[in-house]
Amino acid sequence: MDFTFAEEQQAAVEAARAVFSDVAPDRAPSPALTPGAVAEDIDRQLWHELARTDLLGLTLSPDHGGAGLDPIALCLVLRESAKVLARVPLLESCAVAMALQRYGDRTLVAELLPRAGRGELILTVGANGRSGHDPAELAVSARPYGAGDGADEGKTDGSAGDSGWVLDGVQSAVPWAQVADRIAVPAHTDGGHPVLALVPRTRDGVTLADQVSTNGERLAEVRLDAVRVEARELIDAAGCWDWLRSLLTTGTCALALGLGERVLAMTAEYTGKREQFGFPVATFQAVAVQAADRYIDLRAMEATLWQAAWRISTDAGGPLPAAGDVAVAKIWASDGVRRVVQTAQHLHGGFGADTDYPLHRYHAWAKQIELSLGPAAAHEEALGDLLAAHPLG
Repeated sequence: MDFTFAEEQQAAVEAARAVFSDVAPDRAPSPALTPGAVAEDIDRQLWHELARTDLLGLTLSPDHGGAGLDPIALCLVLRESAKVLARVPLLESCAVAMALQRYGDRTLVAELLPRAGRGELILTVGANGRSGHDPAELAVSARPYGAGDGADEGKTDGSAGDSGWVLDGVQSAVPWAQVADRIAVPAHTDGGHPVLALVPRTRDGVTLADQVSTNGERLAEVRLDAVRVEARELIDAAGCWDWLRSLLTTGTCALALGLGERVLAMTAEYTGKREQFGFPVATFQAVAVQAADRYIDLRAMEATLWQAAWRISTDAGGPLPAAGDVAVAKIWASDGVRRVVQTAQHLHGGFGADTDYPLHRYHAWAKQIELSLGPAAAHEEALGDLLAAHPLG
């Protein structure tokens, strides 16, 4: 088997490294010293640079000005972004664009995707539902406009025809909703069918309430009160929301891997220089064993990440649906990144708590990534359900 990346994917990594090489993790105020969000806006300078180097259009079709690469390439770039704590909605915007390209109305695709690839349009997604624990699509209801008042009398398939849809509900912890142009909102129809609506932030009936993440980034509670969307703005294709959620989860695993790799490198550098009894502490067996355990965590995170990304990219079959590989990857990512930063703090001693040193920032980001789209326990439960439904052997 060949586990090497394609030339185009490797080129994307090199381009990403060049862009992120100029980004310092302490470009924004420290979340430990800042009440509320560390900044009101994304890192616009970085966002424009990502657009200039065509990294925002990496996974878009050449028809829309993109490079036509797959989710594996996106995960490779996300991995590099996490090493510098890049404050941009790269995962959310690219993932929503990919779902729109794969499942959306062709006229809406042609209207939005070229602008998204050029960085002129920011997309985000509400993937946490009302509480972060229940399926996100259950937090918002979608009904055909006029249902109940006779406007769609005679329709039996739940479709909205040309009259559009009405959305009601709440999505919490939506990343950078305040600056996004469109918010992808999962919802459910009266029949329980999951759908995905691309809602303009300024649409009547949409209200935002500020929230703040563990790492100090700006989130929003998005309330929808009788929000009307056009029929073309709602994707009701089977599997769309499940595919987007799997892509978001896999991308979060890529962020965890990149962050963990950077933190372990910081730990190796520090323990190689810090001396006790005339020797670098890295030469002490207790330190070396802990670092080795974390290296094993990272390699497991890497293997499960690429397995999940490959399943999503190729639609390849397997003994379990692709959701099983995604669940395994997130279990390792959540537990692994937590162990990596905890060990790093321990081996750094008091220096790790110094707010002039960036390790505490990585710790805050790691906790946010660990819990995003479900902690390990939630994915263990999901994996158990899949195993029960698809017995192996």
